[in-house]
Amino acid sequence: MRLIAFQHEGRAALGARLGDDVVALADVVPGLPQDPSEALAALNLPEGAPALAAKLANAPRRPLKGLTLLPVVPRPGKVICIGLNYALHAKEGGNPIPDYPAVFFRGPTSLAAPGEPLLRPKVSDKFDYEAELAIVIGKRARHLTEAEALGCVAGYTCMNEGSVRDYQRKSAQWTMGKNFDRTGGLGPEIVTPDELPQGPNALRITSRLNGEVMQDSHTSDMIFTVPRILAILSEVMTLEPGDVIATGTPSGVGYARKPPVFMKDGDTVEIEIEGIGILSNPVRDEA
Repeated sequence: MRLIAFQHEGRAALGARLGDDVVALADVVPGLPQDPSEALAALNLPEGAPALAAKLANAPRRPLKGLTLLPVVPRPGKVICIGLNYALHAKEGGNPIPDYPAVFFRGPTSLAAPGEPLLRPKVSDKFDYEAELAIVIGKRARHLTEAEALGCVAGYTCMNEGSVRDYQRKSAQWTMGKNFDRTGGLGPEIVTPDELPQGPNALRITSRLNGEVMQDSHTSDMIFTVPRILAILSEVMTLEPGDVIATGTPSGVGYARKPPVFMKDGDTVEIEIEGIGILSNPVRDEA
């Protein structure tokens, strides 16, 4: 199943994409909360996916074309990011292979919808792309083992975890460089785990800047696998429906190139992950 978030009567709504059409899930699940995070909790994914899929066949549809898409979780409770999680990316930055993940947070105002312009901030010209597999949590979870960890995953999506590199390095904490408004694309859809029988750690992941391939790697290069990430995070914090976890970026980022390559006004950046789709965003200078 493929889920999208879209604007409906001035509010965010969750829908299932069926080809070129969309079914608003509130039309097939009585009493489903309007808020996408609350809706994910009520749907009880991934266990609830088969029953939900059965209800979609004869449900009323609307064309996908013309809908205003939103980040797949427009207001996540937490956006948890894992840094330096691909071996070759750690190497290209001159960093040792970590034995514990670097973890930082992004706020919801840093997110951008599919097709929405990413904003290069006024104060910097060092706006970098980062292709990332993102996990969307579907069930409340704490103290997960690796063996059971995937049971709390509603699905996976694409993220461009855009980074303003000079601000990222103003201190030992990366938060400032990761939270400029509308710098992180998220979407276009949540793909439920049943659509990825090979699992999340067997996917090709690429980024393209104006059609040129910049990153071309595989999630098997992750230092900390998806189950390991979930186990480590849930040792510390409760994971809740609608939380988003960005799992790190592969090698090929702009700052490590010689000369460096950064996103600028007029660019188009695409993140593609095997089995999930393509997240495309133009880049514009902040007004």
